Amino acid sequence: MSALTKQFALLKETAEMAIGTLRGNKMRSALTVLGVVIGVTSIVGMTSLIRGFDASLRDSINSLGPNTIFVQKFGGLSFSSGASFLELMRRPNLMLGDKEAIERLGTTVGMTDIWLGAGAGQQPRERVFYRGDRTRPLGILGTTEQYVNINFAKMRAGRSFTEQEVQRGRPVAVIGYGPYEALFEKPGIDPIGKPVRIGNVEYTVLGVVGKRPSPGGFAGADDFVIMPYTAFRKQFGHERIQRGRFGMPIMIAVLPRDGVSRDETMREVEAIMRIRHGLTLDKPNDFDLVTSDAILAVWDQISAAILLSLVVISSIALMVGGIGVMAIMTISVTERTREIGVRKAIGARKFEILVQFLIEAVVLTSIGGILGVIMGSAIGLTVNLISGFPVSLPWWSFALGLGFSASVGIISGMIPAWRASRMDPIEALRYE
Repeated sequence: MSALTKQFALLKETAEMAIGTLRGNKMRSALTVLGVVIGVTSIVGMTSLIRGFDASLRDSINSLGPNTIFVQKFGGLSFSSGASFLELMRRPNLMLGDKEAIERLGTTVGMTDIWLGAGAGQQPRERVFYRGDRTRPLGILGTTEQYVNINFAKMRAGRSFTEQEVQRGRPVAVIGYGPYEALFEKPGIDPIGKPVRIGNVEYTVLGVVGKRPSPGGFAGADDFVIMPYTAFRKQFGHERIQRGRFGMPIMIAVLPRDGVSRDETMREVEAIMRIRHGLTLDKPNDFDLVTSDAILAVWDQISAAILLSLVVISSIALMVGGIGVMAIMTISVTERTREIGVRKAIGARKFEILVQFLIEAVVLTSIGGILGVIMGSAIGLTVNLISGFPVSLPWWSFALGLGFSASVGIISGMIPAWRASRMDPIEALRYE
């Protein structure tokens, strides 16, 4: 038998002894790994939810088109850059004239649209009524005929409104999948041409927008109604009217011409807006230019902070679990002093004693890690089953949880194992 085979057989025998010891103290072992189980469960469970939401959010943002540029009074990017609230409040409201100027002067601009009721501010929210049924309060947007094209939306049924309908302020509307599902899909009614009431005004349904990706799997992305901005003005007011604390929420969407880069169009839009607002070279922009990349960059910062907080909190739980393992292993060494003396007396070396107690600690925490992975995965899948919230279970979260648990076993078990290996066999045999 080779030396390597002997070492492997000895290691196997030592591992079997360590596992047998753990089986003989089931209750104590279970209580010892509780902290490890909690720590690993939090890592796997929260990672599955965060990663699932991250993938869903990216799909939702990318559905708007990677080259679309949004101009707004202010938004999350302004707050993330450290701008003061009072400074943002003093910014001028965007106007239809801003959209028309971009469309007229922008040589690289392919398509524009104005969205009244979108962006930072108190967005109009109204229920939609059809006969005896009604929806929950929905976001109402006033747009041009370009909304469907510039938003890369797909019509499920019917059509969008035309340029003539926008110019004449016709009371027509295109509904999202949310109100369509609530009012027409269940009873099997064709919504095209049906009259619905939004607030106190009656509108004719021209079309239905298909389902869109929504962050977190929530239905909010489909809960909206669009109407000509001219009809929107009649019911909800002109963009010059202050609405709520933030003013009338308005957003201008800009799409570059084919063959033109987004950055080139963004520079041109910025220059036009600065001229429109009379800004000199030494003054910063009093508006925000937002792209999908900018939104994702802010989300990356937020998600990184969440993951860091998660690791810190989980590390505390794992540290508590490690202290418990160290305490139990120290007690175990004391209880088994005579056993250690006997093993040394019949030829066991320090290394073998050290490995035996280390294996006990690692097996103990690894079992906690496996239980934590199972429980964390179960939490994520249960949330997905109950609420539809998207989850993702990346392999690296399992590896991270198991790696953390094994590391806790090695670190916390090292001192008791070293103490056991250094015992004098004569003194150990005399121990009562």
